Amino acid sequence: MTERRAQPPRDEPASFDPLATLDPDIATFVRQMTQDAAAHPRRDRVPVTQAREIAEGVRKRWTAGGPAMAEISDHVVPTRHGDLPMRLYRPNDRATGPALVYLPGGGWTLFSIDTHDRLMREYAARTGMVVLGLDYSRAPEAKFPQAIEEIRDATLWLGTAGAALGINPDALLIGGDSAGANLAVAVSLHLRDEGQDAYRGMVLNYGVFDPNSLRASGLRFGAGDLPLSSHLMQWFTWQYIRSDADLTDPRLRVLSADLSHLPPAMMVVADHDILLDENLDMARALKAAGVSVELKVYQGTVHSFLEAMSIAPVAVRALDDTARWIKDIAALRAWEYSDEI
Repeated sequence: MTERRAQPPRDEPASFDPLATLDPDIATFVRQMTQDAAAHPRRDRVPVTQAREIAEGVRKRWTAGGPAMAEISDHVVPTRHGDLPMRLYRPNDRATGPALVYLPGGGWTLFSIDTHDRLMREYAARTGMVVLGLDYSRAPEAKFPQAIEEIRDATLWLGTAGAALGINPDALLIGGDSAGANLAVAVSLHLRDEGQDAYRGMVLNYGVFDPNSLRASGLRFGAGDLPLSSHLMQWFTWQYIRSDADLTDPRLRVLSADLSHLPPAMMVVADHDILLDENLDMARALKAAGVSVELKVYQGTVHSFLEAMSIAPVAVRALDDTARWIKDIAALRAWEYSDEI
């Protein structure tokens, strides 16, 4: 899909509707989210525990429905920082096969496997694969780089425990949205540097790759009319980091890292998102490092638009595009399900 970089903001007429250029169904999604959020205080002005409760409540209508699973089970994964919750979604009764480890977004601070329950079930149903939702520890209680270390440890644990869960531990992909995509890349870098070939592909949905950056898309779309504002992005970042020195750490600013020898990437990008330009820059950087990248920029969409799958065909199309990519990667790597029960 053709890249579309944001243009610097222009003077708009006083009656300009920032939602006017959105896909109509995505505009409905944004208006409903805005209306639901307006019943609560701003998330950055309340204690973070309350902000999480608000975020969970506002997203309940978007997690409802979706495909049934053959199995949904909760597990505990040991890490150096303590046990993490993990939820397994099995779409069918095949005993072993590939699996997608998914990391919910939310600025390293909000959201959970509950807010992303439907999204993970949709991936499982569309790919026929097990999806493992990992509830890494959130900021500010868990500062950078704790979540990266937890996910790394969980990945290696899956290497030994995966078969008992009915998955092939040698056929894992990793994915995430927003901050979850940032963590997916950071963990892949960590494992690469340790000589671990743990993941065969990365699903990167409107990811954060250069926190605290200044780009035209941030100025164009960051005023607060759309789901992710520039101010909220800064609030998330400062919840997560220990000091401003972390802002240049390549485990956080992954766009600045040596990206060579990473797994192939599928990048789902919204064209009305403050993160648009850094996603385009990340795609270019990955390609320059020799990484296979499929970049899809969806017109008329916003940050978090995949959550609108129940009303927006463009979100369904993005899910289907990603599912096809995952299955193509699986075929390329000659992954096969076992027929044993």
